[in-house]
Amino acid sequence: MAAPKKYPDALKARAVRLYQESDPKPTIRKLAQQLGVHHEALRNWIRQAEADAGERHDRPTTDMLAENKQLRKRVAELERVNAVLRDASAYFASELGQTRR
Repeated sequence: MAAPKKYPDALKARAVRLYQESDPKPTIRKLAQQLGVHHEALRNWIRQAEADAGERHDRPTTDMLAENKQLRKRVAELERVNAVLRDASAYFASELGQTRR
C-alpha cells in the first residue's frame, strides 16, 4: 500500500475555504478535480475543518489529535523508564540475595 500523498497546508486551507464559501456548494469530487487533489483527501479536510469549528462531533479536533500524539509519546517514555526501573530492582534484589514476592 502506498503512503498517502502529503499536501501543503496552504492548499488544504484554500480548498476548504473554497468549498465553504461557495454557494451553491460544489460537489467534492468536482472541486477536488479542479484543484488536482484526491476527492477523499478533500472530503477529509472538510470534515476535519468542521470538527475543528465544532460543527461535527464524530471525529476528534486537530488539537485533540496533537494532544493524543503527545500523550502516546509520553506513555511510551514512561513505560521504558518503568522497564529500566523493574530491571534495576530485580538486579539489586538478586545481588542482595533477597527473593521477590
